[in-house]
Amino acid sequence: MENTALKELLYKMADDQLILGHRNSEWTGFGPLLEEDIAFSSMAQDKIGHSLALYTLLHQLGEQDPDTVAFTRNANQFHNCVFTELPNQEYDFSLVRHFLYDTAEAIRFEMLSSSSYEPLAQVARKFRGELRYHTLHAKTWITQLGTATDESISRLQKSLDEAMPFALGLFEKSPYETELIEQGIFAGEEELKKRWLMKLNETLSKTELILPDWKILQPLEGGRMGKHSDHLQPLLDEMSEVFRLEPGAEW
Repeated sequence: MENTALKELLYKMADDQLILGHRNSEWTGFGPLLEEDIAFSSMAQDKIGHSLALYTLLHQLGEQDPDTVAFTRNANQFHNCVFTELPNQEYDFSLVRHFLYDTAEAIRFEMLSSSSYEPLAQVARKFRGELRYHTLHAKTWITQLGTATDESISRLQKSLDEAMPFALGLFEKSPYETELIEQGIFAGEEELKKRWLMKLNETLSKTELILPDWKILQPLEGGRMGKHSDHLQPLLDEMSEVFRLEPGAEW
């Protein structure tokens, strides 16, 4: 049971990173500023690197090699939350998603840095430096644009309202939640969500933005169980196009 619980945790984390990394990479050449173009491209590269490290842990636990796992599964075999696969839309939505997701992910890896599964704890500790940059970038722009003009505040608030139900899907509980907590692998999605909400409120209190009342929202879940939006399969087809031309090739 321990291996199954651990694998499920690793898959959902790795798939989140891979899919959002690909989405963020779509800003390359299209960012509103050259600086932001470079920043989103850099963070996309980090996320894909994080996914590789997590898929490598899975390979060590008996799963297929990282390239096969990343590029040959269909949408219903992926465990990413639906939030990560949504199209980028305008920059305000991508920025809000960046803020909500990376805040949660930084806390998740902070929690995992003391995991009883030492290979995962080592990876989590390694990621923390990169994630500090990601969260700093997100907080800086949310704070600046959330206090700037009526238009910037209005656009960010609209995206925050739209994104929040999807963001709550990040914390969809594992069927093995109890085992993960009892074995000290991970302290659980509920604890992560509690810390996340505190961080969000801390940042948003410095802006004109209002956190939607998450208690009355219906979290948009299902991704952890392979139930995805219509956006995921086309993204996977595009992402794996080169790999599928010659799966056995060495690059």
